[in-house]
Amino acid sequence: MNHTEQDPTMSTSVLNYYEAIERASADMLDAARAGDWDQVVKLEGACVLLISQLKAAARELPLGQDEARVKSRIMQRILVNDAEVRHLAEPWLPDLHRLMQGKTTTLH
Repeated sequence: MNHTEQDPTMSTSVLNYYEAIERASADMLDAARAGDWDQVVKLEGACVLLISQLKAAARELPLGQDEARVKSRIMQRILVNDAEVRHLAEPWLPDLHRLMQGKTTTLH
């Protein structure tokens, strides 16, 4: 195979990373909706690892046009999930900031 041909197995494995990140982002959203922030943090760590692995795999072989379109649709769903997780987390940010500064508050 020359460098202009693509190995469909490799590009499929690259897309598998995108799909795994999408699944993790959907699971993060489910956890955020349930208020399970510990699980959100764990899943975020899993995403970081998957993204690192994706970067390495993507360097090996760029995606073709069809795969790039699939990747684009997956990325859009990931971004929607991420935006909703951030929206759900927003009310907790002031409390988190106070906790990180060592200040406590009393809830009534």
